[in-house]
Amino acid sequence: MARRFPVRLSMVLVVLVASACAWTPPEEPEAPAPLPPSAPATVAAEPTACVTAPIVTNGSRLRKRIALTFDACTTRKNEYDERVIRTLLETNTPATLFIGGGWALANPRRLQELAQYPGFELGNHTFSHANMPKVRDDRQVLEELQRAQRVVYDLTGQIPRYFRPPFGEVDGRVAWLASQAALTTINFDLPSGDPDATVTPKRMVDWVLKQASPGAIVVMHMNHKRFPTAEALPAIIKGLRKRGFELVTVGTLLDDTAWPTCQPVPAPALEPALVAGVIP
Repeated sequence: MARRFPVRLSMVLVVLVASACAWTPPEEPEAPAPLPPSAPATVAAEPTACVTAPIVTNGSRLRKRIALTFDACTTRKNEYDERVIRTLLETNTPATLFIGGGWALANPRRLQELAQYPGFELGNHTFSHANMPKVRDDRQVLEELQRAQRVVYDLTGQIPRYFRPPFGEVDGRVAWLASQAALTTINFDLPSGDPDATVTPKRMVDWVLKQASPGAIVVMHMNHKRFPTAEALPAIIKGLRKRGFELVTVGTLLDDTAWPTCQPVPAPALEPALVAGVIP
């Protein structure tokens, strides 16, 4: 059984304002927890003109790397499919796990175990799994993100750098607010289709291997045992490696990627939604 991390009990609530809302962990004089690097700062041509932030869907197309990502969504049951994690560990496959705050509270020991494996990178999947563009109050958007940050930090001592929007639904306003909370928005360009009730493990394997391309970010789930993910994952990993792909975390996938710069625009531009649930 993996060693448990101590839970940090004392947290400081930060007032959420649109101009300065990045949550930071409480100071610890003995050993301050280092903050991860935030998304690159951007400077507007006009004082209030710059209102965009990156929405990352893939890494460099010039390197044969792929990031496998797994969402742990906050749901009524907050399930955990340990078969997914077992396969990742047995095949020595790095992955980025996007953790919902409610899921973390329901599975604290499991999250603490996951945090001990160096091949896993923890991301932020909001606290309640809200459809973020439909949350019109900026303060509520920030609270969703920062509550998840606090829970993950309390349980693991780690501070996520990346935010995965629930349902793949995100727009320029949400991405900008996430950047103010020191989070880079990570979507995907290869939906695995695992939420689709009609998808079999074989169909999921065939789809992912067919659509795989350099720099792809694949989205799957680790919180639904009825999904075909666990059964399909071994063949997906084997097939991608057979085709010469290196499997990496999102952080590694993006370590040689030039970030888009913030462009002055009159209002946040809406991004088309990516539907994770259905394979055509």
